Amino acid sequence: MTDQQNTEAAEAQGPQFSLQRIYVRDLSFEAPKSPAIFRQEWTPSVALDLNTRQKALEGDFHEVVLTLSVTVKNGEEVAFIAEVQQAGIFLIQGLDEASMSHTLGAFCPNILFPYARETLDSLVTRGSFPALMLAPVNFDALYAQELQRMQGEGSSTVQ
Repeated sequence: MTDQQNTEAAEAQGPQFSLQRIYVRDLSFEAPKSPAIFRQEWTPSVALDLNTRQKALEGDFHEVVLTLSVTVKNGEEVAFIAEVQQAGIFLIQGLDEASMSHTLGAFCPNILFPYARETLDSLVTRGSFPALMLAPVNFDALYAQELQRMQGEGSSTVQ
């Protein structure tokens, strides 16, 4: 088959989506006030920073990276900072530009989130802190907010 025949065959099959691999791209944990922090009454406040990015790879392959950064303070002191970059390689074919943007910006991060959440929870408990089970995230709503923000700035595509 020629490249043109392969492309035509793929288009005839319709859109395709396939998860190829999920992996931890980067992982860090810091407990700057240990062991003193363990001797204090535990009244934590949690700050979560969430970010996604995507990169086109060869052919129809795409890497999506979901970054979760958690800073937990006990009173005014930082108890710990934990960060994970959970990544995935996805094969995506046959989508128009808007559908591709939504898939990369919301659908793929939604697949990665449970893995990132479990990795963070495991990391935190290994640091001898109480389990940190983050609430589910509505990536469709976050994507829609980002799309509105970018349209307000005059840009038409979400990166």
